[in-house]
Amino acid sequence: MAKKGRIDERRVDQLRKVALIRGFTKNAPGSVLVRWGDTHVLCTACFEEGVPKWKKGAGTGWVTAEYDMLPGSTGSRRPRNRQKVDGRTQEIQRLIGRSLRAVVDFEVLGENTIQVDCDVLQADGGTRTASITGAYVAVCDAVRWAMGQKILKVSPVREAVAAVSVGIVNGRAVSDLNYVEDVGADVDFNVVMTGGGEFVEVQGTGEATTFSEAQLGRMLKLAKKGIGELVVIQEAALRKRVRTG
Repeated sequence: MAKKGRIDERRVDQLRKVALIRGFTKNAPGSVLVRWGDTHVLCTACFEEGVPKWKKGAGTGWVTAEYDMLPGSTGSRRPRNRQKVDGRTQEIQRLIGRSLRAVVDFEVLGENTIQVDCDVLQADGGTRTASITGAYVAVCDAVRWAMGQKILKVSPVREAVAAVSVGIVNGRAVSDLNYVEDVGADVDFNVVMTGGGEFVEVQGTGEATTFSEAQLGRMLKLAKKGIGELVVIQEAALRKRVRTG
């Protein structure tokens, strides 16, 4: 039986169109609208003097993140997380925070906090990977603002970080799953890597079947290629002259 093609006719290693629009809002020092196919996420980063109580006196900083999906971001209205953050949301915002902390030097940051917020405006798969990729650029802009304000002398950001989804769909390893592919995937992974090619986190599971070592290798190869392309997009966005803050 012939294998079915991708619903949007992309190659197995092809990302959806990705745009990182900096300075999308004027008040946050770092503000990036991520347009990743039909997934749109607003990532903001605010620089705050001071750290959580449990870190006071250590001389080091902190990076933390919050994530949520707006009520109209999906096909049916999603209630707001007003009283309690649900398990999926908590998992994703922790992933975003861990990913960003992996590339920030807390000693250079000093006793300051970078607060990141990722709000999904429209969802079509890959919201967590889009959030991580856009949040990195927002953090860079927040740091630039802090350096302009003489709060920091040098940037604490050591290198880039980005993320992409990969999986087994219709028997083939593919990169950057949209919603339809994600729902129908036999295997689904989210991979986070630094610009230097080191893994930060690999989240994956066999949704409908098991997977072989060879398939895992193909998925990781696709992820590495995709993240390499995303880092280039991040670098290009950060080279543009944009008024922030």
